Amino acid sequence: MKVAVLGAGAIGAYVGAALHRAGADTHLVARGPHLAAMRRDGVRVLSARGDFTARVHSTDDPAEIGPVDFVFLGLKAHSYAACGPLIEPLLHGTTAVVAAQNGIPWWYFHRHGGPHDGHRVESVDPDGAVSAVLAPERAVGCVVYAATELEGPGVVRHLEGTRFSIGEPDRTVSARCRAFSEAMVAGGLKCPVEPDLRGDIWIKLLGNISFNPISALARATMRQMCLHGGTRKVIETMMAETLAVAEALGCEVGVSIERRMAGAERVGDHRTSTLQDLERGRPLELDVLLAAVVELADITGVEVPTLRTVHAISDLLALRSAA
Repeated sequence: MKVAVLGAGAIGAYVGAALHRAGADTHLVARGPHLAAMRRDGVRVLSARGDFTARVHSTDDPAEIGPVDFVFLGLKAHSYAACGPLIEPLLHGTTAVVAAQNGIPWWYFHRHGGPHDGHRVESVDPDGAVSAVLAPERAVGCVVYAATELEGPGVVRHLEGTRFSIGEPDRTVSARCRAFSEAMVAGGLKCPVEPDLRGDIWIKLLGNISFNPISALARATMRQMCLHGGTRKVIETMMAETLAVAEALGCEVGVSIERRMAGAERVGDHRTSTLQDLERGRPLELDVLLAAVVELADITGVEVPTLRTVHAISDLLALRSAA
C-alpha cells in the first residue's frame, strides 16, 4: 500500500508515523521548519502509550512521490479548494482520499439517498470549488477522535485517543476501507469501518460546533466552559439545535447531551483547535462547523436561533482575525 499524507501536521504526521511503522509505503507532504526537522530527525511521537521515531520520507513536492493508493488529507477544510496543484500528482484512477476533517464534509450528500441526494452544501463547497478538486467519488470519510499537537518542529505530542473512524458515503463496507483500516490497526491505531459514518460526523460535531467557537470568543478551555453556568447552558442549547438538524436529515445520533458534556469536562484544561488557531493567527475553521449546519437548518426548516447568533459573532471574529 502506498500512502501520501497531504498536510502532515500534528494529526497527519501522527497517522503517517503509524502507517510507516506498519510497513506501508508512506510519504509526508509538509513545509517549513516542520518539514526540515522531519527530514533530519524523522517524526518523533511522544505518547503515554510509548515514544517512538519514524523516519518517513518527507517532502514539499508531491511530484517526488507520484500516484498513490490513498491520500490522507490532513489539511484544514478551508484549504481544500486550493489544494489542486498539491494533490493532482498523487492521483491515479482509483486513488482514495481519506479526508480527516471536522464538521460537515463536502461529500455529505453524495450517494446520501432521499430528497437531498446530491445536494451541494454551499458553505463547505462554494460554487463546487472543492468538488472540482476532490471528486466525491474518491472520498472516504474520516472522523478523528485522537488529540495531538505539535510540540515543536517534527515532534508530535499524542494527548489522548487513537480512534479514526472511516466510512463510504454510500454506506457500503468497501475493500478500500477495509485495506486502509487494516494498515492503521497494524500501526497501533483504532480504525473501525462504519456502515454509516454520518452518525459519527454528528457526534463529533456536537462538540466542535459549540465548544470551538465559544472557546475562541471566551479564550477558555474545555473545563472552564463546562464549569461556567451561563456558557454551559449556551453550549447545551447549541447541541440541542444541532441534534434537531441531524434528526431532520434522518440521522439518529445516539448520544445524549449530558454524556457529551461529561466527556468534554473530563478532557480538562484543553484548548480547542479553533482557540489554538486564533492564538497563532491562523484562519478559523468555522464554515464547516457552524455555517454549514445553519445552512442545513435552512433546507430542513429547523429553528436554530442560538446557532445563528453564535455564528454571526464568531464569523465577525474570524473576519477580524484574518484582517
